[in-house]
Amino acid sequence: MNLQVFPLSPEDRDAWQPLAEGYKAFYRTPTSASEYDQAWAKLMAGSEVSGLGAGVNGRLVGMAHYLFHASTWAPKVCYLQDLYTSEEARGVGVARALIQEVASRARKAGASRCYWLTQESNAVARVLYEKVAKYNGFIRYDFPLRSDA
Repeated sequence: MNLQVFPLSPEDRDAWQPLAEGYKAFYRTPTSASEYDQAWAKLMAGSEVSGLGAGVNGRLVGMAHYLFHASTWAPKVCYLQDLYTSEEARGVGVARALIQEVASRARKAGASRCYWLTQESNAVARVLYEKVAKYNGFIRYDFPLRSDA
C-alpha cells in the first residue's frame, strides 16, 4: 500500500466531493451544491481553511480540513474541523496519517495546540482518537443564531 498525504489541489475536486458528502451524511448535516462549491473555493484559496487529501495507490480516500485561529490564552491554535476516510480505506492508517500531518503543520505554524471535536457516539473514530490524542472531557453546545435553526 502506498499512502500519501498532500495538500488538496484543483485536480482533486471530483474525488473530494464524495468524501465531503460522506462526511456530511455521517453527521446528518444536509448540504447544498452551492455550499460544497463554497467550501471547495475556501479550501483552494487557503486563506481561511486548508485541506489535505490522503491517497492510497493514487486514489483519494481521505480528507482533512483545518484552520488556525487565535485564542484568549495563546497566539495561535489549530482546529481540525473535518476528517473523513472512505469506508473501504478504513483501518489502514489513513485517518492517523491525516491527523499527524495536520499536527505537523500546526507545529510548523507555531500553534500551541491542535484539537478537534466528534460526536460522543462516534465509537469507531474514538478508538483511534484515544490512541493519538487526549480526551479532555469538554462537551460542546451550539446556540442557534438564526431563527430557522
